Amino acid sequence: MKRSLTVIVIALGTILQITTQAETNDVVQLWPNTAPGAEKWLGATNLEESLVRPTLTIFLPSPAKATGTGMLIIPGGGYSGCAYTYEGFDIAHWCNERGIAAFVLRYRRPVAKKQRLYDHTIPAMDARRALRLIRNHATEWHVHPDKLGVMGFSAGGHLASTLGVHFDVGQPAATDPVEHESSRPDFLTLVYAVISMQEDGVGHGGSRNNLMGETPDPQLLDYYSSDCQVTSNTPPAFIVCSTADKVVSAENSTRMYLALKAHGVPAELHIFEQGAHGFAMRTPNLPVTTYWPTLFQAWLSEHGWATKP
Repeated sequence: MKRSLTVIVIALGTILQITTQAETNDVVQLWPNTAPGAEKWLGATNLEESLVRPTLTIFLPSPAKATGTGMLIIPGGGYSGCAYTYEGFDIAHWCNERGIAAFVLRYRRPVAKKQRLYDHTIPAMDARRALRLIRNHATEWHVHPDKLGVMGFSAGGHLASTLGVHFDVGQPAATDPVEHESSRPDFLTLVYAVISMQEDGVGHGGSRNNLMGETPDPQLLDYYSSDCQVTSNTPPAFIVCSTADKVVSAENSTRMYLALKAHGVPAELHIFEQGAHGFAMRTPNLPVTTYWPTLFQAWLSEHGWATKP
């Protein structure tokens, strides 16, 4: 029998304690009140709460293991769903075991239950706010502000890459101190990520249509094709995908890697032969899930973000 849902509101409604059958962790709303643009959906009974009030679920390592590195984790779901268990909570536990603080983002998707809720700007708004919020609470959550990465899967990988190419240094004039913080991640981790939004057979059509609609402005296709937006200031990246992925072509990852390389940005790319879309860390006895986490930890350690595997 499933446990009942318990919610305790603390300190102006920004910190929630949620008990479910799956997890017991602090959950923080990205905005203390209604998220910008969500006003029209207040009180909607057919929408999950995070589609109105996006949140971070916080996973902190034991103090003895803590490295000071933080990871914003963005699950996939084609910009219409959110695979927050195997592409969120499972990854967060892996991070904690290695001394990395993890923050699983439940962001607003433009489409839910075949209904368009938001425009294309909303997912990135939530993701940028999440990074700012973590930096604003860095002392409390034992994270170094300059050791904060983002990991995204599938469409969540597209959102992570969007953070890497479209960021700002903060808004000093804002009345909200959270908005003073930079939205630039210090490193990117892109796992079978959607990168291209071009209509050339490489980009994922479902993610593109859900994010921008079925007839997007060509300028938006370029803006949201992260490989076309890389600069020398784009964060270093670890990229992993598989040739066997029939949902998101591995060419998305290769395009991003080549763009990073062309601009002198440190990047590491691993393309595995096997591994259907959505492998994350959950498929047993599959080489990709056996090796990519170890390779990733080694890459983190080379840059000083984690201990050696």
